[in-house]
Amino acid sequence: MILAYFGEPTGQGWTQIGELGLALVLSVAVGAEREVRQKSAGMRTHALVGFAAALIMLVSKYGFTDVLGSHVTLDPSRVAAQIVSGIGFIGGGLIFVRRDAVRGLTTAATIWLTAAVGMAAGAGLWALAIGGVVGHYLVVLALAPLASRLPRSRYAPFRLRLTYLDGRGTLRLVLGECTARGFTVDDLAVEQHDEVHVPRTVSVTMSVEGRGAISELVETLSGIDGVIAVAGDDPDNPAA
Repeated sequence: MILAYFGEPTGQGWTQIGELGLALVLSVAVGAEREVRQKSAGMRTHALVGFAAALIMLVSKYGFTDVLGSHVTLDPSRVAAQIVSGIGFIGGGLIFVRRDAVRGLTTAATIWLTAAVGMAAGAGLWALAIGGVVGHYLVVLALAPLASRLPRSRYAPFRLRLTYLDGRGTLRLVLGECTARGFTVDDLAVEQHDEVHVPRTVSVTMSVEGRGAISELVETLSGIDGVIAVAGDDPDNPAA
């Protein structure tokens, strides 16, 4: 009976189960990278997106075979095509704007890719599905170091957030170091923390522009006496 159930109608065989399994495994592989980086959409979200895309693809291919006849013709791509537009709602929900910095673009694009991988697996194009996952890791692992080595435009802003000990003239040293390295400072915001214990800490968020190396600037600022932490947030290179 089990064999008969999986044999009829067309599209409910072990081949389709295998395609669903492949979509699940590949989607988990993509989501694992986002999970490790602690992004807004992790392994479970990507797994569900890829698995659902493959399932919808299979339904689109085989789900209407029982109504076909001499007077009924269907376009099997119509249901599958809605994945492309529907996944945009999930991707849009992952993108948010904080001041002038857009965050979540890479994760939204990864969700889009995961849906495409699931569709390829559901369509039986296993080589393309695997190639999509390989391409994902090539982009996120190989292109990130390459992009960091490209020369920056002097007009490209880079946001820095510093935390330092109050009362030591640290902010003056920080601004002097930025100027000495060819950076101009704009949009500076100071936030003092009311603490019971002394010394009190202060957080500063500022945008810097210049042709110098940001990595060297961050390293130099981290070494200034009184600086507790330095974090960079590039609005033109959103993490997702």
